[in-house]
Amino acid sequence: MPADLQEKTDRYERMLADALDEAETRPPADTPLGTAAAECREMAESYLDDGRHFRESGDPVNALAAFSYGYGWLDAGVRLGLFAVPEGTDLFTV
Repeated sequence: MPADLQEKTDRYERMLADALDEAETRPPADTPLGTAAAECREMAESYLDDGRHFRESGDPVNALAAFSYGYGWLDAGVRLGLFAVPEGTDLFTV
């Protein structure tokens, strides 16, 4: 049975917000990889903000899409080694 749109949107918003709280930038900020990490985090934060805006505007489909894209940016950064995450976390695909 497919998940309810409201439940799924709530879950993905929480996942993205929690992932942003958990991920710590690994490379020094003044390096090219530090810049890449900052850009990945900025994209994830922007998509979180966009998703919340869409939700407030009564557009749960685009809210869910924004939360999903934001999570994808952050998850890609983790897989590339730009972010350290706590061991055993189930928020990322590492």
